[in-house]
Amino acid sequence: MMTTLTSVLSYGCIGLGVFFWFWGTIPLLGDRSVLFKLHTLSVSDTLGSMLIMLGLLLKIPKEWPLLVLALLGLAVWNTVLGYVLAYCSNREVSK
Repeated sequence: MMTTLTSVLSYGCIGLGVFFWFWGTIPLLGDRSVLFKLHTLSVSDTLGSMLIMLGLLLKIPKEWPLLVLALLGLAVWNTVLGYVLAYCSNREVSK
């Protein structure tokens, strides 16, 4: 049975994660470069997704192996994708 504090922390993490998801889409409407927009979106999406996973981990702790694997996958693959995008966008390398 979940305690009240665990439930509040779980819903707080999930709510904050959804907030970061929406917050990351706001710069897409601006006049900045495409790389700035992609960076902002990927960082806020990764952080939001990780907070949602943490909230689910608090809510259903019996599924911790799967949720920890999802957290590690988000951290590793989104970081690698960011480096690949930055490498491919370098004008000297792409010529």
